[in-house]
Amino acid sequence: MVNDYLPLFLLFIVALAIAFIAVGLGVVFGPRRPTKIKSEPYESGIVPFGPGRRRISVKYYLVAVLFILFDIEVVIFLPWAVAFREAGMKGFVVMLVFAFILEVAFVYAWKKGAMEWE
Repeated sequence: MVNDYLPLFLLFIVALAIAFIAVGLGVVFGPRRPTKIKSEPYESGIVPFGPGRRRISVKYYLVAVLFILFDIEVVIFLPWAVAFREAGMKGFVVMLVFAFILEVAFVYAWKKGAMEWE
């Protein structure tokens, strides 16, 4: 059984090696000439004002987490839609329950005001 996973393990090792080599080459051979201008935050061509580290509202992170949560819903729905006929009525009912639970979570978050930008 271990032989079945050997190619996957080797692929993982090669991917890690390539990532470490790419980052390492950038660190070793990359130029390091820090200046005051390079240290300033980039503001899309606008002269920056205020400190570089601003406090961001927790609502921003809450919306981001909710986006990821409901994006994962799509990732789960796609394979189900592809295998819809093989899943039969049981698979359909299971997906309806899953969609209902997610819809309840969505309505709950909406009623709590998690998706309002103030």
